[in-house]
Amino acid sequence: MLVFPGQGQTCHAYCGYCFRWAQFIGVAELKQAVSGPEQALQYLAGHPEVSDVLFTGGDPMIMSTDRLRAYLSPLLEPRFAHIRNIRIGTKALSYWPYRFTTDADATDLLRLLEDATAAGRHVAVMAHFSHVRELETDACRQAIRRIRDTGAVIRAQAPLVRHVNDDPAVWAQMWRTMTQLGVAPYYMFVERDTGASQYFELPLDRAVSIYRDAISSVSGLERTARGPVMSASPGKVAVDGIARLAGQDVFCCRFLQARDPNWVGRPFFAKHDEHAVWFDDLKPAFDEPWFWQTEPLHQGR
Repeated sequence: MLVFPGQGQTCHAYCGYCFRWAQFIGVAELKQAVSGPEQALQYLAGHPEVSDVLFTGGDPMIMSTDRLRAYLSPLLEPRFAHIRNIRIGTKALSYWPYRFTTDADATDLLRLLEDATAAGRHVAVMAHFSHVRELETDACRQAIRRIRDTGAVIRAQAPLVRHVNDDPAVWAQMWRTMTQLGVAPYYMFVERDTGASQYFELPLDRAVSIYRDAISSVSGLERTARGPVMSASPGKVAVDGIARLAGQDVFCCRFLQARDPNWVGRPFFAKHDEHAVWFDDLKPAFDEPWFWQTEPLHQGR
């Protein structure tokens, strides 16, 4: 379950390629936010099938530790024993690592993470690094060490951004540095069709090539990032490569997450299009409809 704390719907950064643009433009009906933790806690108490909670934004690390504690600490109580994993999405490690080092309540924040891991929860700081340079500052490295000392893990993700990291050597070096520092590479995303997309986007054909060349030049421990991945309406789609089937070139795709759990891991094929930059640009291969358009949605979850 995603939770958008109302007090965390700004960010240390303002990336021109941010897909959460609706959180920042001041249009109330587009903004996703809860005014306090009560609504989320009430929902979770009635849904024991939920195992993961992701606090996201904006950036929850904009909040004071006291505000974050109001959302997180109740999840450590016995009534929420079904919550196994707590994730916190943040750009703070690259844009404001002092949140974990010298801010007035930095030590309190680390104690909160420590309390959560001591209570048996898996705590993951979902960091956002777009380039290896962001990992090279002393402040960032100190923040990483302090977070890891709490028992929390750090997983890192970013989109492919033209003019910034559209080079396999950049991704390979970033993944090597992350692994050395104890940060797990998690996702290489495709630039979404929001923001200044025409400036930042890359064709899917190029995204596949960058991922393949980057992943092939690092060691097994550094190959944990999945990609290129698109978070589209039917689900989270990985483009595994380009193949030739039945006389035509196709994108080989599969769902990593989906609206229907029966779709997860199921391969499907899209016509190869050198100009396609996003999921909506793709068309089914072999002139057949997408399987999720013809099959009834499974209601098991």
